[in-house]
Amino acid sequence: MSRLATLLYGTVCYALFFVTFLYLIFFIEGLFVPKSLDAGPVLIESGPAWLINFALISLFGLQHSVMARPWFKKRWTKFVPRSCERSTFVLVTVGILALTFWAWRPMTGVIWDVQQPALRSVIWAISFGGWGIVFLSTFLINHFDLFGLRQVWIRFKNAEYTHLNFQTRSLYKLCRHPLMLGFIIAFWAAPTMTAGHLLYAAGMTGYILIALVFEEKDLVEALGQSYRDYQQRVNKLIPLPKFSKPTGGGAERTHAQPAHG
Repeated sequence: MSRLATLLYGTVCYALFFVTFLYLIFFIEGLFVPKSLDAGPVLIESGPAWLINFALISLFGLQHSVMARPWFKKRWTKFVPRSCERSTFVLVTVGILALTFWAWRPMTGVIWDVQQPALRSVIWAISFGGWGIVFLSTFLINHFDLFGLRQVWIRFKNAEYTHLNFQTRSLYKLCRHPLMLGFIIAFWAAPTMTAGHLLYAAGMTGYILIALVFEEKDLVEALGQSYRDYQQRVNKLIPLPKFSKPTGGGAERTHAQPAHG
């Protein structure tokens, strides 16, 4: 691909993802969109709802877990330009999310329903606070590198890509994966929890917990003792202080995390 074509490709992939991610928020929260987790026309009639929905969650988890692994990237970049690898990851994610929006079957059985207006508002605020944590975390990692724009811009300038360092600052001093914590908060903070929403929240939380096991192994392999020290200083997801002493001199800077999305 030419440098201009690479830049255009990455920019389009990012724009599609940005719009799709906004739709995902409203899809989960049940706001402003024609179909959500809990309401809207069902376009697939065959098969139990839970089976179709679980398959969609599994497809998302499988794509993210496989495409984020170093062994896959090594093979994948034999066919896809290295500068476009992350943008292609983002584009595949857009396709899977679009399929989820279309194929999801609402399961409207009510697990809990908070009726008190003030309390509902508090729960809404917590949920959107979770999305805010997700958004902020992407910039603490490096938003544009995470979604492929930095890679295609470097290719456009005909420069060599270098991995970014980032300070373990702000939210990353509280837990090692605030981005994933934000997702979990957003998924579970629901004033009305239906069976479909519960399936989605539980399924995505399960994926996150499993995926982080593999991601932590990748980070230890890539960063060695500095990341092991970071593991001892900071909890994985629970933003509470740890009191164990690091085994060596902890480094305040590490390479950017290989995020799942």
